[in-house]
Formats: sequence, structure tokens, C-alpha cells
Amino acid sequence: MKFLKTEFKDLYIIEPGLLQDDRGWFMRTYDVDLFKENISGFQGEWKQMNHSHNVQKGTFRGLHYQKPPFQEIKCIRCVSGAVIDYAVDLRQGSETFLKVFQLELSAENKKMIVLPKGFAHGFFTIQDNSELVYLHDQFYKSEFDAGIYFKDELLIDPIDISPKVISAKDQNYERLSKDFKGI
Repeated sequence: MKFLKTEFKDLYIIEPGLLQDDRGWFMRTYDVDLFKENISGFQGEWKQMNHSHNVQKGTFRGLHYQKPPFQEIKCIRCVSGAVIDYAVDLRQGSETFLKVFQLELSAENKKMIVLPKGFAHGFFTIQDNSELVYLHDQFYKSEFDAGIYFKDELLIDPIDISPKVISAKDQNYERLSKDFKGI
């Protein structure tokens, strides 16, 4: 497994090593020691795993996060289809505050992304029947659930998509105020 650094502190792209032969392929997607060694603040325990199935190309989910004290580290992998994955840095005082990171995740490229605490997350499907599996180091707490509008004017790198399918909740998140200092 390769943990590739990005310009965003503690946000990593993981490229699993692939072993192929006439039977097919095999890859390791998690190793507690490697994750603890490479992921700042990771204690070695995933507390929740979620699986998202998205029927239609052009579906958007996000940008979601949990407020303190239930911020979470997430590890995300696309197991079917393909998506453009988005991560927005909401960390107070971060050099990449309100910048948007994007990466194609697909069943074909097998890449994973690890988001540190303090990021909002979303994705846009670019193939029908796209599925993602998420690992979380915190349990979901509905009272700490939050989100930002994906076309918020304060985002430094605009997300230029026009979803065909988006929930009312995701479409109606309030815009960030100019005095937003982060989480």
C-alpha cells in the first residue's frame, strides 16, 4: 500500500498494491499498523462502516461533516462505477482552509482517500450504479451532522457540476458566512 501525500495536510490518497494472476487479483485495503503509522490522529479503530449505492450517473451527495466533538477521520473507496470525490478543508487556521480537493475514485483505479478530521465530504457519480464504502473512526451523531452547499461562493476552488439527482437537504444547506472561521 502506498500512502501518497497531497497539498492538504493529513489528507492522503492510498494506492493499494495489486497482486494479479490467472485467478484474478488480490489487494489489501487495510493494515492497522500502516494506517496508524501514516494517518495523524488515527487510533487504529474504525467504529462504523457505511455503503452508498447510487443508481444514476449525475448524482451528488454532500458536502457533509460532523461538528466537534464528533469530527471523524474517513477512509473512502469506490467499489463499483466511478465518482469524482470532493473534500473541503474546514479546519480553522489551515493553510488550505476552504480549498477543495478532488479525485476520481473508481472500481477500476482502486484508489482510496483518507480525510482527516475537519473536512466536509461529497461526491458526484460519473457512472451509473456507483457504490462507495466508507470507514469512520467515530459513530454518526445526527445532532452533530452538518453540511455546506456544494456551490458555496466562499469555496476557493469552485465545484463545477450540475447534478441530475441531489437530495433537498444537500441542495438547501445554508451558505457559509464571511465570518466563518472553521471547525
